[in-house]
Amino acid sequence: MKNVLFVCSQNRLRSPTAEQVFSKRHDIEVASAGTNHDADTPLSHELVAWADIIFVMEKTHRSKLQKKFKASLKAAKVICLDIPDDYEFMDPELIALLKARVRVIWTETSRRPSA
Repeated sequence: MKNVLFVCSQNRLRSPTAEQVFSKRHDIEVASAGTNHDADTPLSHELVAWADIIFVMEKTHRSKLQKKFKASLKAAKVICLDIPDDYEFMDPELIALLKARVRVIWTETSRRPSA
């Protein structure tokens, strides 16, 4: 079973939506966090070390992750979904975009089905 972490800035809209959408899968464990210090669930060394795959919403999240948590990244694969902060929590458009982007990446990298 893979541990999948979704990361955005505040952990209020995009990454919690992704966590909820993909938590229904039985072949992965999911969590979400934010890069900002005042995020609902701030990104931590423990979460980064736990993750096998880390999906960040924007390139700035990847940069912050790699700069601040380099020691904890181990062999985790970090993938940018390029999803801007334009959506509300559980927005149907956001859900469709997350499923489409993760499906393409999941298929390319692990040949496993996605949500």
